[in-house]
Amino acid sequence: MALRLADLIEPHYPAFSKYNFVDAVRAEVAEKELKARVEVITDTLKQYLPADYEEALAILLNILGPENETEEGMFTNGYFLMPVAFFVEKYGLDYFDLSFQGMYEITKRHTSEYAIRAYLMADVDRCMKYFQNWIGDSNPHIRRLVSEGTRPRLPWAKKMPPIKNDVRNNLYLLEKLMCDRSRYVQKSVANHINDLTKENPAAVLEWMEQYVSNKENINSKIIKNGFRTLIKSKNEHAVELLHKAEQKGEPT
Repeated sequence: MALRLADLIEPHYPAFSKYNFVDAVRAEVAEKELKARVEVITDTLKQYLPADYEEALAILLNILGPENETEEGMFTNGYFLMPVAFFVEKYGLDYFDLSFQGMYEITKRHTSEYAIRAYLMADVDRCMKYFQNWIGDSNPHIRRLVSEGTRPRLPWAKKMPPIKNDVRNNLYLLEKLMCDRSRYVQKSVANHINDLTKENPAAVLEWMEQYVSNKENINSKIIKNGFRTLIKSKNEHAVELLHKAEQKGEPT
């Protein structure tokens, strides 16, 4: 990972000391787990890139490569960009708008679902303004980021409270994605709903009651997956709502 980043950075930043960078990383990463190795690479990038965050970020964005046109591969083809996303997470909070532009570009190749959580904790209202636009973005990776990045129980991330401690704020965002045509986005929405059923099941069921009653084209698969914990626990209201959704059929 470090060597690949070094090979990409060097042409865009001639002052970059490729071999010193790689040696510095190797001296610190032995026997560390993946997350810790990523942090070492990120901190070493900070030492070897320009001190000015805007300059450093511009260099990193220049090495991102082509956009991921598939709905997979962000942790395989784009794995080497993990330190770039963490760089934005760790060092970019004082450059909010610039960092959001960076996360937007990173997400089209890898993901910013972990990085963006630091920004949510810092200024949720400012984040929500971006999310309002990203919900309608043509790129499914960006739409997915709205759902995945705000999940309270995102795997491999610290647990985060619902937006403004009210699951209805999360559901407001998710409702715009309930009939998304991308299965990649659908899966994230369902997982997010399942997270919320563990936070406040009553609020989720109330919201879903209104949603199912007022909508015609309903993706019942999202509801079934999103209610999986409630259904497993034999929650009668959840089972009833799923049945109603299935009767309305799948969107074309």
